[in-house]
Amino acid sequence: MALSRPDRQRAIDALRKPRLAGLAALFVLATPGLAFAQEAAAAAAPVANKGDVAWLLVCSALVIFMTLPGLALFYGGLVRSKNVLSVLIQCLLVFSLVAVLWALYGYSLAFTSGNAFIGGFDRLFAKGLDATAMGATFTKGVYIPELVFFVFQGAFACITCALIVGAFAERVKFAGVMLFTVLWFTFAYTPMAHMVWFFPGPDAFTSNDAVPGVLAQSGFLFAKGALDFAGGTVVHINAAIAGLVGSYVIGKRVGYGREAIKPHNLTQTMVGASILWVGWFGFNAGSALEANAVAAQAFVNTFLATAAAVLGWTALEWISKGKPSMLGAASGAVAGLVAITPAAGFVGLCGALIIGALAGVVCLWGVNGLKRLLGADDALDVFGVHGVGGILGALLTGVFASPSLGGAGIWDYVTETALPDYSIASQVWIQLQGVLVTVVVSGVVALVSFLIVKYTVGLRVAEDAEREGLDITSHGESAYEN
Repeated sequence: MALSRPDRQRAIDALRKPRLAGLAALFVLATPGLAFAQEAAAAAAPVANKGDVAWLLVCSALVIFMTLPGLALFYGGLVRSKNVLSVLIQCLLVFSLVAVLWALYGYSLAFTSGNAFIGGFDRLFAKGLDATAMGATFTKGVYIPELVFFVFQGAFACITCALIVGAFAERVKFAGVMLFTVLWFTFAYTPMAHMVWFFPGPDAFTSNDAVPGVLAQSGFLFAKGALDFAGGTVVHINAAIAGLVGSYVIGKRVGYGREAIKPHNLTQTMVGASILWVGWFGFNAGSALEANAVAAQAFVNTFLATAAAVLGWTALEWISKGKPSMLGAASGAVAGLVAITPAAGFVGLCGALIIGALAGVVCLWGVNGLKRLLGADDALDVFGVHGVGGILGALLTGVFASPSLGGAGIWDYVTETALPDYSIASQVWIQLQGVLVTVVVSGVVALVSFLIVKYTVGLRVAEDAEREGLDITSHGESAYEN
């Protein structure tokens, strides 16, 4: 997009917010990099709207519910009965570990001022995080307690790390999972969250002259203008790449490709997928950071895209295999949830339906054709669904955010008006850059982390232990007593 003033151009590139007056969509990259706005707070202490606070606390609980028990049950049903508890405890312990790390240093590295790639230490060991701390939303002059944002984003960090374990389920050492989580969370998740979501807040954009200084304090991909409403890059592509790398480094399961390895309880998987769908309303709609029309837009888009993905996956599977399956329908639901995540607050209802339907079709190929091409034992199809769906959703966000296709367009925080021009090609290119950065950061960090784990505590259990099952050999328990 070419505008007459350079500052205006920079504003267009980096300041992307939905029209707040209707069924538009919110701004810039989803679960945003919250601003602390100390100067504004000093001038006049902000007061949070109780409705916003209540809504975001509920959304935080929903995101936690997605992991415990949602993701745990979804994964648990997909593995063999001898490994159910190992997956459940991995989800529970990874979640708990990341929650503690988030308070100690993760939140500070992700959501405080630092440089373009990582935050600083202003909130190290939860310093200053009390009931008096306030943070900005996406609307000038509107604030929420920083504690609310802290727990909402913390739940995101927890589920992202838990997603990874599905890629190498049924053959990994528990100590290896825990050490890997610490390394990858520290060096992949926190910088990605900072690069995509951190900015000094809408009140900082006082004039065109202020724009360069604001962008200099923002995350690298935020400043480029990459759109990610609720975590297509930070959560799904990030976790999927790490899982794919792990499946290569750890190797295939004993008997993979020679023996039948089937899900042991699709009832559990169906229940888990349904919990994920419900929890995802908090995941996406909560990323508006306010109880407003943008949250409603994200909520409805999540509702529709997921349903379209279930139909898309099921229809193609029915045509190609002759029978629709429960596993396919549940997987289609997750594919739709993943794909709409980066777009939820930016696209219109028809855009959401198209994104969802395409996700169902493309992710079905991802867990079949693409999986064979890659040759990796991605046990629970983390890359096939979260990676493929996340990349598809990130790129299509650039298409369907266009006002000509019912999207929100681009909002300029300086003038507080929607810009009349939108270039689909330019925005898709920006989206692609976000995807590529995520792939490189997550892939490199994951590879180094897995190698560190491999040559310290070890990655893979012994073959005899794998054949007997991790429930007994790693945890001394059995999910189903004879």
